[in-house]
Amino acid sequence: MKKMAGILAGKKFLVMGVANKRSIAWGCAEQIKAQGGEVVYSYQNDRLEKRLLKLGLAEEEMVECDVASDESIDAAFDQVKEKFGQIDGLVHAVAFAPKNELEGSILNSSREGYLTAQNISSYSLIAVAKAAQEKELLAPKASIVTLTFIGSERAISNYNTMGIAKAALESSVRYLARDLGKTGSRVNAISAGAMKTLAVTGIGGHKDLLEQSRSLTVDGVNVSLEEVGNCCAFLLSDLSTGLTGDIIYVDKGVHLS
Repeated sequence: MKKMAGILAGKKFLVMGVANKRSIAWGCAEQIKAQGGEVVYSYQNDRLEKRLLKLGLAEEEMVECDVASDESIDAAFDQVKEKFGQIDGLVHAVAFAPKNELEGSILNSSREGYLTAQNISSYSLIAVAKAAQEKELLAPKASIVTLTFIGSERAISNYNTMGIAKAALESSVRYLARDLGKTGSRVNAISAGAMKTLAVTGIGGHKDLLEQSRSLTVDGVNVSLEEVGNCCAFLLSDLSTGLTGDIIYVDKGVHLS
């Protein structure tokens, strides 16, 4: 029997935010490739480039991009366009807050830490979308997908500043969906359930967070990278052209409680 082509066959995507094989960005990239898509990876610095090389990626599959710098974004997107032409979408899985912002009380948040979280975790989505549009990097019917968490709408223990940044990210999704829709692009977010990633282990009491999340799932099992990646592949595909400005929960029903 002839093998069917995947829903992303012939399409190219930029995936931003892979740190290791437990990253949600990695799970998304794997499912993009499983559906026939080609992936270009961005990394922030030399240290993260080495991690990607250890994962078996080739240098020609990667581009350096520090989302805290407009100049770095511009240079990276110029490089992507030169190498690959237009892309059919991008996955924004970038977030950061200083460790002391992710424990205890929100009253301990510092101005510097708060602004850092907003810059990297929220504004960067607007920055990369703006650069992609200005450089005409996005192909017709392109799709942008970002990652959020239920801490954007509930006061999750220790999530604090990151929860506020994720709320801003979700609002950015709606405004970007409105304005990029005029050029045919879509913007959506996946609210992923808690799982053991590098990002989650940076949260104070992360073991309790993972256990609480598991206890609230409908089947007693936390969501997997593959499940989140499958939803991402769908949102990047032409099967989801009617969806934009949405927050899609992939958390095994945790948001129901």
